Amino acid sequence: MARPRIPSVRWLLPLALLLFAVGGTPAEAAVHRLSVDGPIGPATAGYIEQGLDEAATEGAAAVLLQLDTPGGLTSSTRRINDAILASPVPVIGYVAPAGARAASAGTYILYASHIAAMAPGTHLGAATPVQLGGAPGTPPQQPSGEDEAGEEAAPAPKPGNATERKAVNDAVAYLRGLAELRGRNAEWAEAAVREAATLTADEAEEKRVIDLVAADTTALLNAVDGRTLDLPGGERKLATAGEAVSDRAPDWRTRLLETLTHPNVAYILLIIGIYGLIFEFANPGGLVPGIAGAICLLLALYALQALPVNYAGIALILLGVALMIAEAFAPSFGALGLGGVIAFVAGSLLLIDTHAPGFGISIPLIATMAILSAGILLVIARLAVRSHRNPVVSGAEEITGAEAVATTAFTGHGWVHLHGEAWQAESPRPVAAGQRVRVTRRDGLTLHVEPLDQVES
Repeated sequence: MARPRIPSVRWLLPLALLLFAVGGTPAEAAVHRLSVDGPIGPATAGYIEQGLDEAATEGAAAVLLQLDTPGGLTSSTRRINDAILASPVPVIGYVAPAGARAASAGTYILYASHIAAMAPGTHLGAATPVQLGGAPGTPPQQPSGEDEAGEEAAPAPKPGNATERKAVNDAVAYLRGLAELRGRNAEWAEAAVREAATLTADEAEEKRVIDLVAADTTALLNAVDGRTLDLPGGERKLATAGEAVSDRAPDWRTRLLETLTHPNVAYILLIIGIYGLIFEFANPGGLVPGIAGAICLLLALYALQALPVNYAGIALILLGVALMIAEAFAPSFGALGLGGVIAFVAGSLLLIDTHAPGFGISIPLIATMAILSAGILLVIARLAVRSHRNPVVSGAEEITGAEAVATTAFTGHGWVHLHGEAWQAESPRPVAAGQRVRVTRRDGLTLHVEPLDQVES
């Protein structure tokens, strides 16, 4: 019997070496591009942190952080800057394309970047922090521990109280510290905070606020090639000329977080969740309103915990809904309903405790929700009034006045058939078998009846 042939080992060894060479060769270093287009919030911070980690893991030559932002939350901005300062991979901040801006929080991020660049036709600045609860110069509300890098604006007035001075001075020290770390213009950094100063790309280069102006990505990478930077792991010489640029888009979790943490989305989820639970408690067993309401409410709470929320706003919204529901079941000639609508609108306006651009709830959305809530109130009130006017269809009250049929002839005590049931009956007048009778009252399990003229055959 012939034995099966086994492939020679000398052929397996070269194949294994080839597979190891293909699979084990490190990817060619490239420049990773992270794009920020819009307000800076928790999702943006998570996206940049993840992108910097991936760049370090994959050995990227540099990270190109392309910015076009009106500003954002201070907490998210500091998270981004902390990640940049700790990054072992050089970060090139680049305000692009033409017409883009790095206002407010974008200025802080640009100052933190190892290299700061701008495209022609862009601008930066207006880094004055906006105090929570009111613009600078107005009496502030109680702070919630969260503030934001102020949005691009006209020169800000000087802070008028201790709280505002503390916020501005802290922002000045923070931005000056970044400027000194990167060897950039610290005096203008202070002016950007105290006076909301702004600069165009060419002005920023002239004042040493940025390192260079570059028309496009290729020109930028060629211009910074060969520069030596101080990184946490030591000095590193950039080798970016001719490097491929790899765009790193946010993953699905970041996009989901970005959607959920949009104030308008979080607000809608909160309202749907509240009404869903109310409808479920009012009509137990419906399941769908309760399940949908619970899911929306949990998603809303998840989103709101990442945003600067004024809990007084949530309380006012809940109070407003409660008052509108109370108006439906305890009519007060509109007092409860009107108070509910006012509380609902006030709570909606106060819900997001920040003036950062892109983080306010849309006024038309608030108006729409208020009108819908008032409409739901009117529908519930109308249904309640209609139910009171309809005849009673169950219980002892429904039996009184109902018509029954005598099952036997009787005078005094007998039996009648009512609603498919046999009842004992009493009548002071003679009743023939099959004759229709009317119930005048109920006494326990006995019906008092009076005969009608009609007799059923």
